[in-house]
Amino acid sequence: MLQQLRHHPSFARRAALAAASAILLSGLCGCQTAGLSDVTGSLGEKTEATRTADPRRDLESSRDRFRANPKDADAALQFGKALRATGQKSQAAAVLEQATIAHPGNKAVMAGYGRALADNGNFQQAFDVLTRAHSPDDPDWRILSAQGAVLDQLGRYEEARQYYSSALKIVPEEPSVLSNLGLSYVLARDLPKAEEIMRRANSSADADLRVRLNLALVVGLQGRLAEAESIVKAGRPAEEAAANVADLQRMLSRKGNARAEAGRMPVAGRPN
Repeated sequence: MLQQLRHHPSFARRAALAAASAILLSGLCGCQTAGLSDVTGSLGEKTEATRTADPRRDLESSRDRFRANPKDADAALQFGKALRATGQKSQAAAVLEQATIAHPGNKAVMAGYGRALADNGNFQQAFDVLTRAHSPDDPDWRILSAQGAVLDQLGRYEEARQYYSSALKIVPEEPSVLSNLGLSYVLARDLPKAEEIMRRANSSADADLRVRLNLALVVGLQGRLAEAESIVKAGRPAEEAAANVADLQRMLSRKGNARAEAGRMPVAGRPN
């Protein structure tokens, strides 16, 4: 299958769109594992992507803390994040919706609710909530980047890039924002531009594993599979390198699902 991808540009383009959609959607859930199925477009939450992370353990501890004090805003935020990390999207949105009612002036809770809505596919509502969570007089680059990621899912690429640009004025060359910007160009079918930006993101000393995996994906989607594999293997222990390569191969050779997902994507077409 990987050999076939080298010789079928039309399939590669469709796979690029499908993979980008999956990336951004999974990015909204804030997954903590380092598998390439969890390569993410970031919603501004700082994570350490490791294969040893145990989201279920985090869920148990955060649930206990939340149940002990449901009115604790931070406990609700952490519980919502843990629910998202374990795929319980609707429950996360419900928990954080109640938290916004209990803490109407808490911007962090509002931002968390916006992320949960986006993860649940409620993109327009997520954008509206994130907008209310943001204060122009005290701009938060994480929320600006999250708004950009949601706009990309709505097919509003040019608008999304304006938000990324605003975020980068606050934190120049921030790798998570650059990675989101690169994914925006993947969705807009401009893989060379996406690669250029991903390489900028990956060159930062602050870039995490997700950024490297995003770069490898963009390179692989252009048919340069050996180079993509070398990117995910570089500097990693042998076992982890092999697992990263396997993840990359699975994503790039997602059989017929790539075509189906591409057809369901909320892509309006090329930006003007």
